[in-house]
Amino acid sequence: MASSLTILGCGTSTGVPIVGCRCKVCKSRNPKNRRLRASVWVQSRGKSLLIDTATDLRSQALRHKIFHVDAVLYTHPHADHVGGIDELRTYNFLQKTDLPVYGNAWTMDELTSRFPYIFRPSGVVEGGGIPQLIPNLIKTQPGSPETIEIAGIPVTPIPVSHGSQECLGFRFDSVAYVTDCSYIPPSSFDRLKGLSVLVLDCLRIEKHGTHFNLDQALETVRQLRPKKAILTHLGHDFDYQPWVRRLGREFKGSTQVTLAYDGLTVRWR
Repeated sequence: MASSLTILGCGTSTGVPIVGCRCKVCKSRNPKNRRLRASVWVQSRGKSLLIDTATDLRSQALRHKIFHVDAVLYTHPHADHVGGIDELRTYNFLQKTDLPVYGNAWTMDELTSRFPYIFRPSGVVEGGGIPQLIPNLIKTQPGSPETIEIAGIPVTPIPVSHGSQECLGFRFDSVAYVTDCSYIPPSSFDRLKGLSVLVLDCLRIEKHGTHFNLDQALETVRQLRPKKAILTHLGHDFDYQPWVRRLGREFKGSTQVTLAYDGLTVRWR
């Protein structure tokens, strides 16, 4: 049975177009320059996983007909990656069961403190229903298992630095998703070798304190040498078509490097 990873959103925290911006990319009519907030949908072994509940989850789920979710994996707790968490209650309604969610210590602590009505409910809940979620901690300290099983799917967490905090990427077979990253430690670098596809953070052209810029992302690609690299979490620096041509020329004959776009799907067996 084939597995797939679908990019639900490849944009930065503002999305693209940015509200009020009149730059060429934000005014572009190319649909591949319209970027919702970053998240992906993984389908494997008959199961359905979300990575992050982006601010735009409702529209993403409607667009891609995501009618069932077995678990949610969180990369980190920044608003653009968790802002759609309340949309998960729809899957409780549909599936008539609680939904497991997974994240590292930073993520689970932040989710618990910012969404106490979900994770520490007290008293009678009035109004609409709340998500029924089962929190699961992904341990990343030395000695923790390299690969864990989520909904029957082997998943390799990839701890990376996102500024001063630890963000998680995830590897499924020979496909890895690493967003919101400013540094990859050697132990995680080893977990990213031998990839067929690497989906990698690339916020903008100029340097940034908590994200890879273009030069850093491309240097990482050169070192890891996946068969294909797809740059994601893109801001409005990147006009899709000209940059795809430029990256194709620069990496001709080696790793295929391209930009993500909303709806791009990677398949593997």
